[in-house]
Amino acid sequence: MSNAVAFRFQPFSPKQLKLLTWWMPQSPYNDWDMVIADGSIRAGKTVGMLDGFLSWSLTSFQNESFILASKSMGALKRNVLRPMFAILTTKGIGYSYNRSENYIEIGSNTYYCFGANNEASQDVLQGLTAAGGLSDEAALFPQSFLEQMQARCSVSGAKLWYNCNPENPRHHLKTELIDKNIEKHILHLHFTLEDNLTLSQSVKERYARMFSGVWYKRFILGLWVAAEGIIYDMFDDSRHIVDRLPTMTKYWVGMDYGTTNPTVFLLIGLGADECLYVVDEWRYDSVKAAKPMTDVQYSQAYRQWIATHNIAPAWIFIDPSSASFIAQLYNDKVKHLVHADNNVLDGIRRISSLLGADRLKVHRRCIGLLDEMVSYVWDPKASERGLDIPVKQNDHSADAARYVMNGIINVYKTWIREAA
Repeated sequence: MSNAVAFRFQPFSPKQLKLLTWWMPQSPYNDWDMVIADGSIRAGKTVGMLDGFLSWSLTSFQNESFILASKSMGALKRNVLRPMFAILTTKGIGYSYNRSENYIEIGSNTYYCFGANNEASQDVLQGLTAAGGLSDEAALFPQSFLEQMQARCSVSGAKLWYNCNPENPRHHLKTELIDKNIEKHILHLHFTLEDNLTLSQSVKERYARMFSGVWYKRFILGLWVAAEGIIYDMFDDSRHIVDRLPTMTKYWVGMDYGTTNPTVFLLIGLGADECLYVVDEWRYDSVKAAKPMTDVQYSQAYRQWIATHNIAPAWIFIDPSSASFIAQLYNDKVKHLVHADNNVLDGIRRISSLLGADRLKVHRRCIGLLDEMVSYVWDPKASERGLDIPVKQNDHSADAARYVMNGIINVYKTWIREAA
């Protein structure tokens, strides 16, 4: 049993009620095999799905196994297990959570926890026979994991519960399940912000201001649209470029290393006004200069550059693929090096949210990053395959910024609600 805080239930919207009750005998969908709830962020999908899934599994089965999955184990614990335990506590239902083996016992049923962050993730499902499963943010899963999950749920009466925010309209979940929902006996429920009765109008307007372009269409309107054109189309010179900097309380460095591509060091600070600032940029393009630099020279350049600022960065987030340069920095006693989280889409979403919330600004001297903010674009060929992938050019300073933003989520998570 855990010390979960009790959940404060609020009135359910008609769509949440449908999500809660679609499996019941009086429902016209009670013999259907799956429900998919997609749409806006903060639309009330998760609470309705968790409560419905728990009620269905505990009412319909005894001594059976179930699957709980999210993009990673960390995301599952934050976004699924925490509210799930609160709901169980509120209802007075006991449970036992085995953290080391990643499973939960509720009554006589067992709920196994999985992260689905790569193609190999499907392997952990092999051999499991389940009576159902819940996938949180299913559109971020590899197709192989979803297919394996469907195959594992082979107990008579098994049902699958998926929720997600929209992605590319050619995404397999959209083309193979949502677009064919009637023939495959899948209940599709599309949520918008209006389906969450707990949100005030001011909160809805605040979320709308945080996004633009493809992110606004997906996260606010709840539409399956392709990512096309400029990635940071919300970047506005008048809002995001500054000539003066406030007092900084903390610093970080992002490094993107290149041999035939530019090498970039970005200095990013936390202002006393609770905004993040790209303070300075060091950039060397060996192709344009027609003179390559060695790792020794890059390390010396970094140490000289950071010394001019007379600060000690809390962490240096470096491109994890730059093994020889990392070794050189260690050899030169550069401290606080961290292999950066190189998740591209998560980083882009986070930077977009910070820009939309006016919490990230760039000093005018950072010419390379400013140039990339208006030239970093989505790959149209990848979009045709249902993938959101940036074109691999005009991205070196942008990558360095992304490394830092992926690494300091705890600094700004209270400013914005993550949409990744």
